[in-house]
Amino acid sequence: MKRVITVSLLTALLFVAGFSFYSGDTKHSSAMPALEQQIADLDARTPGALGVYIKHLGDGRTVHHGDDRSWYLASTIKVPVAIATLQDVDRGRLTLEDTVSLEETDKVDGPGELVWQDAGTEHAVDELLKDMLQISDSTATGMLIRRLGEDELNRRVQRDIAGDGFGTITSILGVRYALYSEFTPRARQLDNEQIISIASVDLSDRRRDALADTLGLSADDFAIQTLEQAYENYYATGQNTAKLDAYGEMLEKLVRGELLEPATAERLYGYMKLDTYEGYRLEAGLDQKIPFAHKTGTQFERTCHVGIIDPLTPQNAIVVAACVAETDEDEAAETLTEVGKLINTLVAESQPENDAQAMR
Repeated sequence: MKRVITVSLLTALLFVAGFSFYSGDTKHSSAMPALEQQIADLDARTPGALGVYIKHLGDGRTVHHGDDRSWYLASTIKVPVAIATLQDVDRGRLTLEDTVSLEETDKVDGPGELVWQDAGTEHAVDELLKDMLQISDSTATGMLIRRLGEDELNRRVQRDIAGDGFGTITSILGVRYALYSEFTPRARQLDNEQIISIASVDLSDRRRDALADTLGLSADDFAIQTLEQAYENYYATGQNTAKLDAYGEMLEKLVRGELLEPATAERLYGYMKLDTYEGYRLEAGLDQKIPFAHKTGTQFERTCHVGIIDPLTPQNAIVVAACVAETDEDEAAETLTEVGKLINTLVAESQPENDAQAMR
């Protein structure tokens, strides 16, 4: 990013003290050019396109790579859904013990057991948040979005929680309908059971054929012929996307206490696996002792990992939002692991030696 130095005594003194200023950007006080270059080099030598936003909340140093595009977020949209839900808890509109009734129209493919339970069963908000963030249960996500109201969720995300760097958030069921409608408008007629059945087929053109069979059509009747083209068309709609700096700024507001009460934010970090280590994507590159509250997201040729390093110590906290596009999940995971390795040096600089809060 182009640097602009204002010729004034104050600016000169700040510059000598080690600060850099960016044209048109007053949010970030300084950059990490070495780390930024390392990430650019990593992007150049690995498959697909890499986007990374990193900010050290103690001193404002930032890394921007790929800020000029919106990235498909996949299941990382579940974090703003959780924030909006927990805001209602803080405001007394809801308790964690309150329940939401499972409806047949909530059910969608993905991990978790909710999809196989009978409609009409009641599930506590606390249970739904855990399932949504810890095992990425998309049926739980749909239930929470339905409780919030999709329009209300998006109003709050774009006005209060994150900002206009976010596209429209939908349920995962909404993603499926939008995707399959790229083949034919008749896809909107599918019921939940049919959606789940189609998703059981390999993520290839066999899934297109399963869609055709379910609708009683031939693939020749479709407007497009490949699943890859359907996803490209869907991603171009901008639904469930965000610029990575917007996502990072949402996480920053969370750490700084602007979105949730401290105890509620700490509960959210627990849902986001703060006290566990799975060694996957970014986390595989980070030292195992580094506390990391995080969420992953995966869709066809789209892979993301977002989170907060040391969220309970704001002066040490580092927010990270990283995505890889146009390559498969395994290659993307390797790239994100390399990003995690690069972040280790920054973490080491940020946390005092023997700092107990930096340990799990």
